[in-house]
Amino acid sequence: MSVPYLLHRSVAGDRWDLLAWRYYGDPTLFGPIVLVNTAVPISSVLSPGTDVMIPILQAASAEVATPLPPWRKQ
Repeated sequence: MSVPYLLHRSVAGDRWDLLAWRYYGDPTLFGPIVLVNTAVPISSVLSPGTDVMIPILQAASAEVATPLPPWRKQ
């Protein structure tokens, strides 16, 4: 199964955390980006012109993990 992704071509100053911020709104979510880009060297700043795959993350479910009691349901 392949992971759906967007393709980002890096520019000067791009970093893993900045890509996570740009695409996910959270700089701490850089892990999935690093994991799918096995051919890209891990460095503090990406080389300009590097193609980086940005995996499309599934949104968290809005449902509550535990069922609500009947009097709380509407």
